[in-house]
Amino acid sequence: MTLDLAKIRAQFPINGSGQPVFFDNPAGTQVPISVVQAVSDYFNTMNANSGGAFATSQRSDAMVLATREKAADFLNAPSPQEIVFGPNMTTLNFSLSRALAKTLKPGDEIVLTRMDHDANVAPWLRIAEDYGLVVRWVDIIEADCTLDLDSLEAALTERTKIVATVHASNAVGTINPVAHIAEMAHAAGALYVVDAVQSAPHIPIDVQAIGCDFLMCSAYKFFGPHIGILWGRYDLLASLPVYKVRPSKDKPPYRWETGTPSFETIAGVGAAIDYLAGIGHDYGAEFAAQFPDFTGRPLELKTGMAALGVYERELVTHLIEMLQSIPGVTIAGITDPARYAERVPTVVFTKTGHTPQAIAQYLAAQNIYVWDGNYYAVEIMNRLGKVDGMVRVGLAHYNTHAEIDRLEAALQSL
Repeated sequence: MTLDLAKIRAQFPINGSGQPVFFDNPAGTQVPISVVQAVSDYFNTMNANSGGAFATSQRSDAMVLATREKAADFLNAPSPQEIVFGPNMTTLNFSLSRALAKTLKPGDEIVLTRMDHDANVAPWLRIAEDYGLVVRWVDIIEADCTLDLDSLEAALTERTKIVATVHASNAVGTINPVAHIAEMAHAAGALYVVDAVQSAPHIPIDVQAIGCDFLMCSAYKFFGPHIGILWGRYDLLASLPVYKVRPSKDKPPYRWETGTPSFETIAGVGAAIDYLAGIGHDYGAEFAAQFPDFTGRPLELKTGMAALGVYERELVTHLIEMLQSIPGVTIAGITDPARYAERVPTVVFTKTGHTPQAIAQYLAAQNIYVWDGNYYAVEIMNRLGKVDGMVRVGLAHYNTHAEIDRLEAALQSL
């Protein structure tokens, strides 16, 4: 796949002399200038609260509705009224877990995995503690850090009410078979909750094809501002006993959006989705046949993400081959090139003789930004026995092969 990297990178404030290499993308991507402009334009042209009879309030409401429509296209949600905005995925999941907890009885069961970010673990552990629920754990297959589906099958019982898994791991990069997991969860009579924070920047998402009941992501992981998105089935969003203030509208999505939303970052979400649709417009034509049921902006979003995925698999192939060539480096996760469609371009490793923190600090001194530790993926790091965590290199489509070469030179000089 050939992307015009010069054109793409020109849209991000990441170039110029002395600029760092941004390999910290799983923690938060850079944003295109159009997103910065959208946030600024909000304050300049429509800064007001919702529901007013005057022009700026009406412009603000129209922008929010338009952005819900864009987000619905991004996730292939049946309705923009199923799109809920909130501070971040973690906060939204705590709201969701508290609402679902009100429908459960002591002894009901929740299924969690050893792969997930704690944002899709701690909210469920808390309601289990508060309401006397049982938590059952799904293990991973350590050799390639994939989810053990036999372990998942064994965890499901007639008391299972909620299954919560990550779509793509923020640590080892594994993409889970979420449509299959949805079938397993529903066969057991359970609701299925998906954390798509790490899949949203890299692969097309289709909540209808997945068949999940709820899905969450964060715009700052897909080139937008710091804000989260919750999608849920309309009937569930309308009926669950959500915690809300009395005067707010008692219908989706408003009953889930506590207080005044962050209108300026919602404007930025719209610009981020427009940016991704633009990728599809410029580079996605050859992927259109993969999405015969889509037209217009939904098609551009799906083909754009497909185009980015092809280029990112080229990058991750280079990255993994490079890391495997360095003595003392051990990678956790899928390293078979034939299986790179089963992972996002997030790679974790250790190097003999150096702590992850020391490596990250060394690279930072050379303006190469990576992460170390557990990145809130507490369970999988404990499962792998990595008490100090691992070094994480997370690629995005604005990264280049030359930047991977720069990382190689730095690691060789350790």
